[in-house]
Amino acid sequence: MSRNTIRQKELSEEVQEELQETVEEKAEQTEAFIKTLFTVGDLSLNKILEYLPFGAFIAFLMLLYISNRHFAERTIRSIDKVSKEVKELGWDHKSLSAELMKMSTQTEIAKRVDSLGLKERVEPPIKIEVVEKKEEK
Repeated sequence: MSRNTIRQKELSEEVQEELQETVEEKAEQTEAFIKTLFTVGDLSLNKILEYLPFGAFIAFLMLLYISNRHFAERTIRSIDKVSKEVKELGWDHKSLSAELMKMSTQTEIAKRVDSLGLKERVEPPIKIEVVEKKEEK
């Protein structure tokens, strides 16, 4: 591989002075810009009033963003709360339906009715037929 030989060479005094002058000019320009930015004379009431609508628009957008964020968080909290309630109600429904199924079995009904003095039939039901007599005319 070839090595970079340009960095190894020392710069001549003329080039160093030229670079120093450009750095100083840029520093002076930056300093002048900062001074003009913060001086009272250049920052007049007209300049402030010129940028006031834009600042108000930015402030309105910031308020809108913050309120939207709060609304979204409140909605997420309410969704979480409702989903927890739905889960609990689902568990209640399952337990109550299982209890009802157990209570509606034939043996459970027989146990509950036994306290009333009723007994379960052992014989099959009898069909009663009503015979109508035909009247002669």
